[in-house]
Amino acid sequence: MPTLVLIRHGQSAWNLENRFTGWWDVGLTPLGEEEARLAGELLAEQDMDFDLCFTSVQTRAIKTLNLALEAMGRLWLPVEKHWRLNERHYGGLTGLNKAEMAAKVGEEQVRIWRRSFDVPPPPLDPASPYDLGADRRYDGIDIPRTESLKDTIARVLPYWEERIAPALHEGQRVLISAHGNSLRALVKHLSNIPDDEIVGLEIPTGQPIVYELDAALNATERYYLKDR
Repeated sequence: MPTLVLIRHGQSAWNLENRFTGWWDVGLTPLGEEEARLAGELLAEQDMDFDLCFTSVQTRAIKTLNLALEAMGRLWLPVEKHWRLNERHYGGLTGLNKAEMAAKVGEEQVRIWRRSFDVPPPPLDPASPYDLGADRRYDGIDIPRTESLKDTIARVLPYWEERIAPALHEGQRVLISAHGNSLRALVKHLSNIPDDEIVGLEIPTGQPIVYELDAALNATERYYLKDR
């Protein structure tokens, strides 16, 4: 049966500061780096191995993958990076402190922006210091100004169908290092989770999620490796 493991990146600097991050590129904290190493050690202890890895083009996910692979002695594995695995774009909320925004506009409004399925935050102002129009990673890409979870799912799934699912069908063992919302998109698809339930799913940092899949890539089981 195909092997698929998902890892949300380790704690980032803006996770620690309670800021909306989205597509902005921030690094891992020392704790985040340790979470990534421990994830790799756990994978190695459980005799899990891989043939192909996928990640976003954001540093925190890339570094998490590299640290995990180093702990496994597998830095030589092929890795494909793609912007479609990036975190959800938080638009005009990018860089803002979540608690301060709740005090400013109310907890309910922030909850809607964070947890509703199809209501995006306000769009990013083109004059914002967090605008990525000049970032070479995104040359030729229509960078979103904001995204809901629904929007994120709509951009993640084509990459799943075009590249990741075929690799699994070929029998390759796949490891994906990505972000809370891009992984929610995959979990929703694989586990057939309803729209109103996926928004409540929390994916912790640095904890490998193992999917047992049948030949048609239907999920037969999903669990955190630390629980086995």
